[in-house]
Amino acid sequence: MVNINDDWFTVKQLDEETFAISEYGHWEKVHSFLLIGKERAALIDTGLGIDTIKRITDQLTDLEVIVITTHVHVDHIGSHGDFNTILVHEAEADWMINGIKGLSIEQIRKDISRDITIPTPATFNPDTYTPFQGNPTRTLVDGDTIDIGNRSLSILHTPGHSPGHICIVDNQRGYLFTGDLLYTGTSVYAFYPTTDPVDLVNSFERITYLKGINKIFGSHNQLGLEVSMLTEVREAVKELREKDVIRHGTGIHKFKNFSVQF
Repeated sequence: MVNINDDWFTVKQLDEETFAISEYGHWEKVHSFLLIGKERAALIDTGLGIDTIKRITDQLTDLEVIVITTHVHVDHIGSHGDFNTILVHEAEADWMINGIKGLSIEQIRKDISRDITIPTPATFNPDTYTPFQGNPTRTLVDGDTIDIGNRSLSILHTPGHSPGHICIVDNQRGYLFTGDLLYTGTSVYAFYPTTDPVDLVNSFERITYLKGINKIFGSHNQLGLEVSMLTEVREAVKELREKDVIRHGTGIHKFKNFSVQF
């Protein structure tokens, strides 16, 4: 097992060729994931950008690392600028190039710098923190498959939390990486002006019908969810529709292991 001690990042080896790279010192408790294939590696998101995640990936692999963006929010694109190959869903290419819609730079800087529980690197200055902007190397659409060498990753367009949000299925291992579509600990966010509650619930429903899933990995809080969560999510979808609450302003809806805020 790989053992990396780092002042900012926590690295957990999920299997021989899969790693979670977590930022537990920040209130969002963000997870990024490095998947190593035979020919190249895929990094699902690049974290907050408070410190560079490339320092960690350089210790884990010598292969070319491609970045797969679950969605263009600041806590998922923080170290994008340190990598040469960046993939994003076509619906959020404009956000990546021209900036994230719906949040001011003042709010972004406030959110990135609050409730931090461990020392940040000297290079981090919340007053000048600026989210990554740049041209993606390639845009993705629903149904795309990315081959990293004896390991294929399927792209699912799962909008709602954001217009171009995607989930990624590791077909060989049965891992489902859900980004900000599904996680526990804090509510799934669908109350921003740029979110769509109806799309989110439809995306919830879609992932519950996936076959061959063995483990779920959301991008925040608890690392690793059991596949039984999908049954709970399917029941939650039914309940939300029956109660007719799938619209902005209806508040937080709690279920056994997760909640969603519209």
